[in-house]
Amino acid sequence: MKMIVGLGNIGKEYENTRHNVGFMVLDSFSFDFSIEKKFQAYVASTSLCGEKCLFVKPTTFMNLSGIAVRKIADYYGIESQDILIIHDDMDLPFGKFKVKSQGSSGGHNGIKSIIESLGTENFCRLKIGIAHDRSMNTVDYVLGHFSKTQLDFFQEHYKLYQEIVESFVLDGAEKTMSKFNTKE
Repeated sequence: MKMIVGLGNIGKEYENTRHNVGFMVLDSFSFDFSIEKKFQAYVASTSLCGEKCLFVKPTTFMNLSGIAVRKIADYYGIESQDILIIHDDMDLPFGKFKVKSQGSSGGHNGIKSIIESLGTENFCRLKIGIAHDRSMNTVDYVLGHFSKTQLDFFQEHYKLYQEIVESFVLDGAEKTMSKFNTKE
């Protein structure tokens, strides 16, 4: 079983904000599943590429995402290497992405919470670039809304992000990194 976690903040006021890229990617999947609210998250159970998967949107707000991830991982016996976290990254240029199999939080409070809750950095991440306007306060920037052009960009790239998730489910982190990370 795999767990795919999209990070974001719950509530209308946070829809289409930079910090909610993980939620946006999960919402782009269209297949039959029912969503339950449990373990301080919205959890959808489905089959993807023949593998049972949980799609998770924590309801704890970003900085406490690890609470929900840990509860679900413990309940279902999911190992950390079978978890993929999808989140925004200010250090990547807008629209660029990177798949990582482990590492530090890089200053991302949601990832920091997950590392603390799981007690390991050994989980996969799909980091999606939102750039960083250094003239703005960081909190204001990540909670700011995408422009129409930026939302259109994501609309055009959801299929690619879905392929990355499918690759992780089928082949694991290392093969997914090799297949999708570009050499620059």
